[in-house]
Amino acid sequence: MNDATVPAFDEPLLVEDVMLLLFQPATGSIAGENILFYVLAGATLGDLTRQERIELREADAPTPRIHTLNAATAPDPVLLPGLEYIEQKPRAVQTVLAAIGPNLRAPVLDRLVERGDLTREKGKTLGIFPSTKLALGSDRRAVLIERVRSVLTDGETPDARTAVSIALLSASGTLPQFDGEIPWSGDVYTRAKAIERGDWGAAAASEAVTRTMTAVITNALIAGFVQPRS
Repeated sequence: MNDATVPAFDEPLLVEDVMLLLFQPATGSIAGENILFYVLAGATLGDLTRQERIELREADAPTPRIHTLNAATAPDPVLLPGLEYIEQKPRAVQTVLAAIGPNLRAPVLDRLVERGDLTREKGKTLGIFPSTKLALGSDRRAVLIERVRSVLTDGETPDARTAVSIALLSASGTLPQFDGEIPWSGDVYTRAKAIERGDWGAAAASEAVTRTMTAVITNALIAGFVQPRS
C-alpha cells in the first residue's frame, strides 16, 4: 500500500485506545460487549474534555451537567455526533452516555481499521457462511498494554490517557480478562480501583484540563457503571 492510499489522521483518540485495548487478539472479539457502549461513551467524553470542548458544571443543577465550550477547530468526525447532542442543551452524564454510546462501536472500529491497527479478515463460519474476523494490524495495542501494565504492576504514575483507559477497564470489570498480558492480583485490583476513583497521582492531575477530565470521567463512571448495578 502506498502512502497516497493511507488515510491521514491526527493523534489517535482516547476512545480508539480503549477499543484497541479491549480487543482480544486470540479470539478476535471485544471484551465487555455487554456494557461496551458505556465504556466508549465515557472515553468519548474524555476526548471532548481533552480538546476543551465540554466541561462538567456541578453547581447549576441537582446533578452535574455537561456543557459545551467554544472551540476554534472542527471536531473529529467520530466525536462530532456526541458533541452535537450535548450542544442541544446541558445534559446529565447518564443521559449523554445512554444517548451517544450505542452508536460508537462501528465508527471506532472503522477508524482502527483505517489506521491499520486492526484488520478485517474474511472467512467462512462452519465452512459455509461468509464471515469477517478482526485481527491485529500493528503493534500499537502492545504499546498500550505495556503502559497499562507499568502503572498497575510497577506503580508508575499514569499519564491522563492511560489513567482514563485504566479507569474505564476497571469499572467495566474487564481487567481480569487481561491476565495473560497484565498479571491479575489483589494489588492490581486495588491500584485500578484507586485510579477509577480519580487517584491518578500528582503528575497526572497537575493541569487544569486533566483535573476537569478527572471530574468528567469519575462522574461518567458513577453514572454509567455504579448506578445500573445498584
